[in-house]
Amino acid sequence: MKNEKTEFNLEDLNQKIFVQDEILALAKENSPRLLSKFRLVDPDFFKKLSSIQPNLKNSELIFCIYLKLNLTTKEIATYTFVTPKAIQNRKNRLRKKLNIASTVDIYKWFNEL
Repeated sequence: MKNEKTEFNLEDLNQKIFVQDEILALAKENSPRLLSKFRLVDPDFFKKLSSIQPNLKNSELIFCIYLKLNLTTKEIATYTFVTPKAIQNRKNRLRKKLNIASTVDIYKWFNEL
């Protein structure tokens, strides 16, 4: 009986890893499917964001996903075909919209969301 539970947990863990890999691949491809896939996997993330700022555009939600995935400014710039400076500006605008203090690590804020 104990072995069955362990196998189930391993299957569950493998499924989570597969989904995380799939989401990361969609992010790297700058795929339009990223938003819908992430909504399926983590609907609470969007509920929490919406409770803070209900008027976020889809492009801003996708940017939030990149931050939730802990992608660096340079990585996001590469995947979205813009300059790192443009990504830094987007981070600053998002901080203002979500009322994230400049003293707070934005990645930590998204991980705790």
